[in-house]
Amino acid sequence: MTQSSNRIFDELARFATDAAGAAQGVRREVETVVRSQFERLIKDMDVATREEVEVLREMVLAARAENERLEARLKALEDKLAQGGAAGSTAT
Repeated sequence: MTQSSNRIFDELARFATDAAGAAQGVRREVETVVRSQFERLIKDMDVATREEVEVLREMVLAARAENERLEARLKALEDKLAQGGAAGSTAT
């Protein structure tokens, strides 16, 4: 009886090992399918890449700096115009 119960345990252990291996195989297959579906979905959505976002970020920063430079120049010109206008109105 001891030998038959050892054989039953051996068979159960082999079955559990095979089931675990099969489960890991199924898990890998599911992960592969899900990953490919997500990649296809993202590709279809036309999502920007990291590189494209970085280029756009650089463009925005450059535009912001240019805007600040032009704003300062405009203010200086307005101040100069205001000083010239005040001097011209007192002379008449």
